[in-house]
Formats: sequence, structure tokens, C-alpha cells
Amino acid sequence: MKIGLVTASLLTMPLASFAWEFRGEVGLEGRYFTQDSPYPQSDYSTNGSVYLKPEILHEWNNRDDLLTFIPYARVDENDTERTHWDIRELSWIHVGNGWESRVGIRKVFWGVTEGRHLVDVINQTDLVDQVDGEEKLGQPMINLSTVRNWGIVDVFILPGFRERTYAGEDGRPRTPLPISNNAYYESSKENQRFDFAIRYQQYFDNGLELALSHFSGTSREPLLVPDALTMAELSALIATGQLPAGSNPQLTPLYNVIDQTGLELQYLNSGWLWKLEAISRSGQGERFSAVDGGFEYTQVGLFDTAADLGWIVEYMWEDRADSLASPMASDVLFGTRFTFNNVASTEILAGVIYDTQEQEKAFSVESSRRIGNNLKVTLEARFYTDAGKPQSATQLYQDALRNVNSNPGLGPVSRSDSIQSELVYYF
Repeated sequence: MKIGLVTASLLTMPLASFAWEFRGEVGLEGRYFTQDSPYPQSDYSTNGSVYLKPEILHEWNNRDDLLTFIPYARVDENDTERTHWDIRELSWIHVGNGWESRVGIRKVFWGVTEGRHLVDVINQTDLVDQVDGEEKLGQPMINLSTVRNWGIVDVFILPGFRERTYAGEDGRPRTPLPISNNAYYESSKENQRFDFAIRYQQYFDNGLELALSHFSGTSREPLLVPDALTMAELSALIATGQLPAGSNPQLTPLYNVIDQTGLELQYLNSGWLWKLEAISRSGQGERFSAVDGGFEYTQVGLFDTAADLGWIVEYMWEDRADSLASPMASDVLFGTRFTFNNVASTEILAGVIYDTQEQEKAFSVESSRRIGNNLKVTLEARFYTDAGKPQSATQLYQDALRNVNSNPGLGPVSRSDSIQSELVYYF
């Protein structure tokens, strides 16, 4: 990847003036898929990978300046697209009197809800790394933040664009049709366009937190359009369910230029945490709105122990046209968070997302526990039900092309039930 002019000066700063601190983590991951894959390229039930994420940082000038460097690399047993590297952060932060500047490659998170992070539009999703979309690629940026009694204002200039990563034909889970590496851009500047964002946030004494944001630039969420099939080949595929000899059907990411205004609300009162994210976006078809709202109620000191038990309920909705709609256009999230509050920092998060339109359900369980001072073990499981009957690869290709202008629901991942374990060593 190109680092760009924004961070080039960081690489030429005199090393003699720095006293470096070095730390990081290395992880070993294993996945087991409980169902056979419909695709011959990914017909395996187990998969292993290893990742390395070191961190180099230094504070100087009475802690008013901070340099951070966090590279990242993963090697995957089967999927060549999942074997990749990235610079998660390479930035210089300077703290002034009531303001901060942050220059370089960074990760910025916006949002308060569990189900969908609607307002989180700064960084691109590293979807090949983790299927839950929580992992992000580093984004070049210039960020100026001002802190006043009436709130915090952040202004972002975002030079350069990062394309979303997708699993390859050897990966699991994967889309029925492979994703092309040659993306389409609405902007004539393609991935060299400068994007802009601004965000205002304020914390009130009564437990209310508010944030308003606006983003103008290339959407981090691409549309996937069919490519490399003639109309005759497409008609033959839909009619017969057979791939024409020599054809190479695939989907190509299309990155539109969008304007998105976002709202975040969070209110804490007596164990109740109310959450809301809402957006209005133009640039991908007609302007549409989307909302994710709900609450988390925590029972503190469950059964007179140190453990806490949280209950999560959220509703996700959007009014986007069916041809562009997210799989979570009318879904309900029910979840529970069990925190032991022990020395090992044991936690369990379990939930189900129910699609009220397609009657599909996605179950997930995430748990983690520390072992001593340097080790952590995690266990995750994901299962999908009522996502359609098992289909062959040809049937999935056929459905993907026939339904390219409708919400695919959970069909593309209906045979990707998996259990994942990970051992992480912190150094």
C-alpha cells in the first residue's frame, strides 16, 4: 500500500531524539466449519492462520507529542486473499492548548450500538480478516480536534482511499461469485480523491452523550455489480443453471461518492443504557435513512457476586430500495453480556439477529479469558438458520445473478457455520 505524502515526514524524523517503547501481540487462530462447502475451491472443514501486530510508540515534549506505529500481518492456511499485511497506524499526535492535531495513518471509530455501526465511515472494513466487520484498515488522514466547554469538534481531511478486502475463491466464508480486484469508481480521481468529514460531540451532566457528523466522499461500503458475463451467458445461466464453458462470472465493487449525515445518542440511567445511531445518505440511488436503536440493561452484582449480566435489545431498519438494501433492513438483535469481573477478565457475549422479513436468524457467541499476564484465549461460534435450503455451487451462482437486484439475505453464508478459537500472546 502507498503511505502517501501525509506521513512521509514521519519516516525522516531523526531517530536519535526518540526513546522507543515496543510491545504488541501475536495470535494463532483455528476455524472449524460444521458444513461442507458448496464450492470445490474451498472444500475444507478446518483452517488455520497466524497474525502479528507489533506496536512502536514514543511520547516526548512533556507528553504533548506521540508517535505511534502499528503494522499488521496475517498468514492464512488456505485463502491467499486473507494472507495480507497493512499499516493499521503510523501517526503523529500533537496536543496543544484546547486542541489536538493527528497526522498520518490512523483508525477512528464512531458509533454506540452493537448490531450495525451505521455512522462509522472513516476507515475501510478489513472484511477478509474477520467476518464480523470489526477489523478496519488504516486510513491516511489529517485530523484537527478542538475541545471547548460546549463540545468537541473534529475535522478530517482524508487523502487516498482503501478498497474493501474480500475472501478469495479459496476462502470461507465467501460470496457465491468471486469479487474482482478491479473496482469501479464514480469519481474520476478514483482512489486518489480527497474526502472530508466533520463531527461534533458533547457529554452532558445528566448522562446523555450526543454526536453529530457529516461525511462527504467515496463510500466505504461498495455496491457489487455483475461483470464479465454477456447477456447471452447470463440468460443461459439463469435458464439452465449451468456455467457457460470458459466463462468467468464475478462481481465488481462499485464505489460511489456519497454524502452522509449521522446522529449518535447514548443515555445512561440506573443500569439502563439507551443507544441510537441514525443516518441519512445520498449518492447510492435515492437518498435513504437507516436506524439502529435499543438498550442494554445491566444487572450489577448478579446473585451477590462480582459478576454483571447485561441484556441487549436493538432494532435495525432502513428504507433503501430492495436492489441496494442491506441484509439488515428490518432486523431485531437480542443479546446478553456476562462479565465475571475476575482476575482473568472472563467475558461472554451471545446474541441472535432475527430478520423479520425473511425469517432468517444468525446466532453468535464470543467469549474470552486471560491466562496469566501475557496470554488470552478466545472462542467464537457463528450459526445461520432458515437461510434457505442447501444449494450446489451452480445454484448459488444462478441465484446470485438472478437476484443481483434484490436483498440476498443470509443465503450467501447459509453454509458457513463455524467455530473459531484463538490464542493470543501479548509481549
